[in-house]
Amino acid sequence: MALLGVNVDHVATIRQARGTSEPDPVTAAALAELGGADGITIHLREDRRHIQDRDVELLRQTAKVPLNLEMAATDEMVGIALKILPDAATLVPEKRQELTTEGGLNVALLREPLKKHVDLLRQGGISVSLFIDPDLEQVKASHRLGADAVEIHTGSYCDAACPLTRQKELDKIAAAIRAGNKLGLKVHAGHGLTYFNIKPVAALGGIREFNIGHSIISRAVLVGLERAVREMKALVGDA
Repeated sequence: MALLGVNVDHVATIRQARGTSEPDPVTAAALAELGGADGITIHLREDRRHIQDRDVELLRQTAKVPLNLEMAATDEMVGIALKILPDAATLVPEKRQELTTEGGLNVALLREPLKKHVDLLRQGGISVSLFIDPDLEQVKASHRLGADAVEIHTGSYCDAACPLTRQKELDKIAAAIRAGNKLGLKVHAGHGLTYFNIKPVAALGGIREFNIGHSIISRAVLVGLERAVREMKALVGDA
């Protein structure tokens, strides 16, 4: 059964909107764990729009489940990761003007600058995942780079406007999963997944971990975080 990593970035988004101390993503992570989360994911952005450095430090001290730090492939972020030592680091593309991550890393194109960061993180004992589009060349490039895992960007599937397009995107995800497993990579998936579209992806099999944030936090506003996590984990498990 696939694991569920819960992203608590949007708890920090609410906090930063008012510049106060609440709600605290560290507390939210503890509640997510009580709901059955197998891991906690946070994205420390260069502009610090939601998660702050203190959040990363406190979560490293308090999380009872593996901590996954999403981050841009920069010297600053690698330095922070090597200081904090999360269980895993997921390298993602990052644009300051974007609302959320818009696509996967072009690992094939950025091989040389990425290699330095991947090597440093792995030497520090941190498992490295690369956030990529469901493209076979990107999967192969990630393997050649020495990554431990890939996280398949599921946004195009989630945003598909018609069943035919949705199925085509699902087929791409399935092919990327098969390729990653064949090459010995751990395969994760995330971005845009909700309570309504998760089952077809989970049913593909071969995915070790789902990382989901916005949908869980949105539901938590209405039903509470523990229940929201339990419900999503049940959907992943049922498939």
